[in-house]
Amino acid sequence: MEPSPEPSPPVTTATFPAAGEGHESHPYTASSSLFPLFPLSASTSSAPTAESQWLSNPSFSFDASSLNIPATTTSSLPTPLSPSSDDDAPPAPAPAKYELVPSETGSDEERGSRRKERGRRKRRREKDRYDGASASRKAGVRAWAGSETKPVKDYFVDAKGDHDNLAFGSLYRMDVARYRSQSMLEARGLNRSMFFNRRFGSSHIDLDSDLDGVDNKVRAGGRYYSAKNAVFERNKGFKHLKLSKGDTSPMLAEDFVPLDAQSLPVKRTTVEQELEESWEDEILRRTKEFNKMSRERPNDEKVWLAFAQFQDKVASTQPQKAARLQTTERKISILEKAVELNPDNEELLLCLLKSYGERDSTENLLGKWEQVLMKHPDSCKLWKQYLLLCQGEFSRFKVSEIRKSYVYAVQALSAACTKLCRQVNEDMDPKSPSSSLAQLELGLVDIFVNLCRFEWQTGHRELATGLFQAQMEFSLFSPPLYLTTSSKQRLFEHFWNSGGARIGEDGALGWSAWLAKDEESRQHLVAQENSQETETGGWSGWFDPSVGNTDTNESVEPSTDGNDAEDLDAEDTPAQDDVESLLKKLGIDVDAESNSEVKDAETWNRWATMELSRDNEQWLSLREKSGIGSLDSGDAPSGEDNDQLSRVILFEDVTEFLFSLSSEEARFSLICQFIDFYGGKISRWTSTNSSSWLDRILSLEMISDDILEDLSAVSDIVNKNQDSYCCKLESLLGSMHDLSQRPGLVKFLRNAILLLLDVFPRNHVLEEAILVTTEMYTAQENSSSTANTSRALAKNLLKNDRQDFLLCGIYGRTEAMHGNIEQARKIFDMALLSTEATTEDLRKKVPILYLWYAEMEITVSTSRNNSDSMHRAIYILSCLGSNVKYAPFIGPISRPQVLRARQGFKEQIRSLRSAIASGGIKEESVALICSASLFESMTSGYSSGLEVIEDMLCSDSSHNSEFEDLWVYYIKLLQKNLNQLSLSRVWPSVSQGVHKYPYNPKSYSAMLILSYLYSVSNNLRLTLDKCSQRDPSIITLLFALSFEWNKAGSDNRIHSLFERALADDKLQKSVLLWRSYLAYEAEKACNASAARRVFFRAIHACPWSKRLWLDGFQKLSSVLTLKELSDLQEVMRDKELNIRTDIYEILLQDETDT
Repeated sequence: MEPSPEPSPPVTTATFPAAGEGHESHPYTASSSLFPLFPLSASTSSAPTAESQWLSNPSFSFDASSLNIPATTTSSLPTPLSPSSDDDAPPAPAPAKYELVPSETGSDEERGSRRKERGRRKRRREKDRYDGASASRKAGVRAWAGSETKPVKDYFVDAKGDHDNLAFGSLYRMDVARYRSQSMLEARGLNRSMFFNRRFGSSHIDLDSDLDGVDNKVRAGGRYYSAKNAVFERNKGFKHLKLSKGDTSPMLAEDFVPLDAQSLPVKRTTVEQELEESWEDEILRRTKEFNKMSRERPNDEKVWLAFAQFQDKVASTQPQKAARLQTTERKISILEKAVELNPDNEELLLCLLKSYGERDSTENLLGKWEQVLMKHPDSCKLWKQYLLLCQGEFSRFKVSEIRKSYVYAVQALSAACTKLCRQVNEDMDPKSPSSSLAQLELGLVDIFVNLCRFEWQTGHRELATGLFQAQMEFSLFSPPLYLTTSSKQRLFEHFWNSGGARIGEDGALGWSAWLAKDEESRQHLVAQENSQETETGGWSGWFDPSVGNTDTNESVEPSTDGNDAEDLDAEDTPAQDDVESLLKKLGIDVDAESNSEVKDAETWNRWATMELSRDNEQWLSLREKSGIGSLDSGDAPSGEDNDQLSRVILFEDVTEFLFSLSSEEARFSLICQFIDFYGGKISRWTSTNSSSWLDRILSLEMISDDILEDLSAVSDIVNKNQDSYCCKLESLLGSMHDLSQRPGLVKFLRNAILLLLDVFPRNHVLEEAILVTTEMYTAQENSSSTANTSRALAKNLLKNDRQDFLLCGIYGRTEAMHGNIEQARKIFDMALLSTEATTEDLRKKVPILYLWYAEMEITVSTSRNNSDSMHRAIYILSCLGSNVKYAPFIGPISRPQVLRARQGFKEQIRSLRSAIASGGIKEESVALICSASLFESMTSGYSSGLEVIEDMLCSDSSHNSEFEDLWVYYIKLLQKNLNQLSLSRVWPSVSQGVHKYPYNPKSYSAMLILSYLYSVSNNLRLTLDKCSQRDPSIITLLFALSFEWNKAGSDNRIHSLFERALADDKLQKSVLLWRSYLAYEAEKACNASAARRVFFRAIHACPWSKRLWLDGFQKLSSVLTLKELSDLQEVMRDKELNIRTDIYEILLQDETDT
């Protein structure tokens, strides 16, 4: 049997009925079809109906056996060709005629179904077009990486050029390879969706424009630079795989490097993979950790505060308001639990109340504050925050309401102090009150000073001065009598209403001395009356009673002459006629209503200027018994009696704010803040980290002199050798204590400090303040005799207390400042020689005098280039280090004396380390350390001198003012020797000081000077930004603004500084910050619309500042309309700000001038 030939592929003959052949069905046998789009079924096909006559097309009736298909061994069919590419097909006959099927016009459902069907067909065609896009290109185009069709090879070499590139001048976009970032989890075959948050799966992404030739998977993923992949990279909701590359090279066992390169060790690179947690995982993990820590340490406030802060971080990532509100509720529940476990913790209470403010309305928030204050009436920190919150509520703000809140605060804290003082007196010696009482009284003094600042800034300056006078008389000059609070206030009322001179006024003696003098004069008067009665005893004869009543009858009974009849007739005429006639005599037409309204914005500007001038003049309260006139300055303007009566401060105005002080710290703090309040020159009395200092800088309306001094130092360094325009802050805001604009203020200060020296004798801070104030007063009166006046005052004070050698030192420094060096040396030598005869307590302060003397000699040596003064300074400090008796300078000391002094300084400092470790360092100890540092700087170099102070600054007592004095002296040494020191040597210490004392202007001054000299501006900006983020304060902002304005920084940078500062809750209440912002927009940036916007934001945040309101009248008079300016004045009156000038006074002046 012959083998059968090679089997050919089966051929199927398919016959389709022609058009018009009826509905007969023709059976056929088939195993496959040439057109796979129309698969053949085994059953017989039904005849076409009238609605589907497309099968009648003759192109479907042909014999498939006519195709010449070669025989193959495979049973697969060739790829079907599209009808458009079939060139050998016979010409198609005429198209069949179709009958139109009538449609019902009213069928909306059929139209909708047809529309949906067309949409489905369109989407199907689009899909087919995308799926077949690879075939639309020439056959050489392969599938891309990442597509569903995996190529056989990993790469292909395109050796055949494309002529279309020459025709179109570029590559075809589908010939460029596509890339996308591939996760390592996908490379390992892990499911990507298990690590992603599902809520990001339906996000809309920006698809690329060249997706028409790739498969569905690549189209959905997008390119590696697409928006979707970029969002995934930045989103913390996904897990990220962190790759870290490390280089490892084996160590050589030999001690030499071989010459053969092949024997060298091969450097290997290892890639370590670390799967980072997603944001959701971090939330779960940290929540578990916080829950565990809060259970283990329920009394640790840092754990609870960190837990609450983490909720803020969670809320910042939630775009939905409802989700943020839920997070706030969760935060509140956490803090409520913390307060329940720690009911007396002030930080937790403040954080809880702040969280209430994020959720509750103002009414509910104030109600919760009141409930907390009722439970904690002795908390100064809570009272301060509550008062600041009440001041900042614009809709509820009224001066009288805020004054009532201060009354509640002062009375509550005063009662707490009285109760605590009674407990201290029962437990221990009353002369040494406990530290808790001292801290409570310090907080009470701070709140009282804040009240005075509030009254001063709202325009009630006479009341602020009266409050200071009353409180200092009541607490510092109280008579030595054991009296109850009510009895003491009744006795003080007698003093206040008697018309006697008060503190700061001429002839003031103090309440206690006045009372003793008044009692003495009263007893003398009683004695005189008794003696007169004794001398005139017995019958004195008859007398006529009518003679004695003559004056009384004349004063009571009206006369019957004609003049009196005219007066009675005048009573019937209205008083308005007299006023109108008087105005007509003055040349003012009352009927002219057109001039009664402001027609020019310049009028409002003049009104604001006059209002500021009267504020500067009218600061001292008037006396009721002096005929409503000023006591000593004669600055009472002419006006109606009602305006003058408002300047009289009665006892009822001050009685609710009076309290007693028993601790020396609180009494001295009151005195120092009083001097600083009125612009006196006084040394820093407290640490810059204390609440007193923070309240002071937050309440500033203008730049204070101490801050201005450091800002000027930075400006001088930045603008050195530059002729560019420098816009300084003080030129825009004005000077804070321009005493020339306030007549009588320097004299008031001088009288007050002289009286206060009786309360704190031998206090060199007050003694230095009185000498400086006396020179200021003399300079205003007669500038030629300032030295003589201060010299006479110092000699007068030394006559009263000859053992006060620190006063001698201050006197010597004053003489040296005026150029009398020899006289200053004699004074210092006399003081040092007399220290042996003083008491032990006074001898402990001798290092302060040695340091002052040495600093004076170094200043002389630097200014006059005198080597003799340098030898004198070394000799003076060697006497202190060697602990030998002082003798006047003869000549330079020897080298053994230097070594002996250095060793003596080391031993004395070693004995202080225990006190330094406990934070109990004193002023004389600071002077000893500074003297040792100065001695090392002059004998061994500046670096050795700095090391002495650096070793002492390791302590963590940042709230101790003595440690801060040591830090300030360290900064002073740095600034003197910047040219001899490197940045790496001093920058760590400066950074540590800025971090420890972020509110000290000296810290930022040193940092800016160092950064400007040794670094670039951008690094300095980054450093300032970090400082402002860590410890936001007005000090940081002022130095940043000063640097930017001196360097002509960009407007965007300056705007960002202002806005970031205003984002802080506390800095929003800074009047100085708002005034700086307004001045910048109005005068430097010259942006009227921005200045207007900033002004309205400012008065909404700080409605109590009258100066801020007046800035709007002065700087925006050309921007605001006349109606808006008039409305602003009405709002000021509604808020009860004290307005001294009526706008009609300006109009009357204009009419009289014309």
